[in-house]
Amino acid sequence: MTRAVVQGLVLFLLPFVLFGAYLVIRRRNPLLWSHWSSQSVWLTIAGLSFVVISLIATALLDERQTGTYVPTHIENGRLVPGHFQ
Repeated sequence: MTRAVVQGLVLFLLPFVLFGAYLVIRRRNPLLWSHWSSQSVWLTIAGLSFVVISLIATALLDERQTGTYVPTHIENGRLVPGHFQ
């Protein structure tokens, strides 16, 4: 679960980081709001688009499990993790 949240956060922040790098390359101060104000809406849309596309791609391309799910249980005093049978 943590990996999914971090991955989504990284994909959302990617356009902001790239635009900040662009400002540094262009020798502009990336800490001034005037450089970001006109681009903030587009950067947010781009970040949300990356996240949505990654979620759709995961849903379409992820490996499907077949069979019956056996939940985690204790067998002979040992914890057996959940698995598909």
